[in-house]
Amino acid sequence: MAEQVVLVTGASSGIGEALARRIARDGHPLVLTARRLDRLEALARELESAHGVHAVAIASDLGQPGGPAALVDEIARRDLAVDWLVNNAGFGTAGRFDRLPVERELAEIRLNVKAPVELTGRLLPAMVRRGRGVVMNVASMAGFGPMPFSATYAATKAFLLSFSEALAVELSGTGVHLVCVCPGFTRTEFQEKAKIDVSALPSFAWMSAETVADQAVRAARKSGVLVNGTMNNLTTVFMRLAPRSLVARVAASGMRGQV
Repeated sequence: MAEQVVLVTGASSGIGEALARRIARDGHPLVLTARRLDRLEALARELESAHGVHAVAIASDLGQPGGPAALVDEIARRDLAVDWLVNNAGFGTAGRFDRLPVERELAEIRLNVKAPVELTGRLLPAMVRRGRGVVMNVASMAGFGPMPFSATYAATKAFLLSFSEALAVELSGTGVHLVCVCPGFTRTEFQEKAKIDVSALPSFAWMSAETVADQAVRAARKSGVLVNGTMNNLTTVFMRLAPRSLVARVAASGMRGQV
């Protein structure tokens, strides 16, 4: 019988790495994937030593055509079965859209949207047949409203949020749970890569990747949307209830000083 594993995408840093550590602490075998194999292998060795779990590192570029399918095939070739799918891989861009390279925006859509949809589509049917499993989609508070100067990123997270909310209802009664995790500002490499200046943000606005991961794992058996942090929850209530044009103007005023 194939070994049941948790697949964590984007596991080489940030929230993905924190999720891998938190899940390993609970004794679950893992498949770790990202582009940077050296980081994945070091993390896999560390988790095996610290927690006695089987951890497999597989390098993959999920934003490339055929990337998700190749990853699923490789997992099956190793006689592993995905019991938990953590769709965490993604990146953001910042700036005025007409001044950004369009190919980078398209790559963002492929990784943030196409990859989680394809991985879910390829792995979810077996979970439903087994009558158990978890799909965890890592979105963002940005998915609750339009975000000028980070328009593509927010739109990809809005897609993932809507996709997750719909699937959570579809999966009711199947034994498979779907949770959409929506962090706010989290201390990772994300801001540096997206070239967002966050130096003016107060310390209380931030959460650690470890806190986000712990809350996410605790919520994994409860289908629905998890917004991390009390302040973030209050903010998303405003974003849901306020006119979207107002949300966009407020977001624009905040982003102008960061890009």
